[in-house]
Amino acid sequence: MEFLIFLAVLVALVAFVVSLYNRLVSARNRFKNAFAQIDVQLKRRYDLIPNLVETAKAYMKHERETLDAVIRARNTAAQAEKQVAGDPTDAAAMQALAGAERGLTGALTRFFALSESYPDLKADANMRQLSEELTSTENRVAFSRQGYNDAVTSYNIARETFPSSLIAGMFNFTEAPLLVIETEAEREAPRVSF
Repeated sequence: MEFLIFLAVLVALVAFVVSLYNRLVSARNRFKNAFAQIDVQLKRRYDLIPNLVETAKAYMKHERETLDAVIRARNTAAQAEKQVAGDPTDAAAMQALAGAERGLTGALTRFFALSESYPDLKADANMRQLSEELTSTENRVAFSRQGYNDAVTSYNIARETFPSSLIAGMFNFTEAPLLVIETEAEREAPRVSF
């Protein structure tokens, strides 16, 4: 009789451990899938940028440095994205991606500010369409990034709470990094003047 009680307790304990393990695996796979959604949008963004620059080249002949800076920033960000896509749990790669994305955003901001001084470029139908697609993609990236960060937060909470933390430690469930892409402009309060 005692053996059956011991066996029942042991089976219940094993089932509990398996349940916690499966919950952690599920949470880890959710945040990896969430990064895959960002990955899709970033690739779309990276594919749009060369077309945007090519369209602008005809109008902005004297702005070669700005155009080259956009392409360099795009290539750096695309390379950083490939590193993270290989392993979304790599905090250093995620930090490199965030930095590359800040650089690309800065280059695109300078590009669009400069393009304002070219009325023919602003009126170009292809340029308008590409700009709208890029804006739409930026919104999708932001939405996907929010979903990714939510999934990472859920995973990290699951792996840090007791008793899951014991299982996470035994099976090497490491902390997942958030994808935070902040620029100084995003941190500043908007200035309003009347």
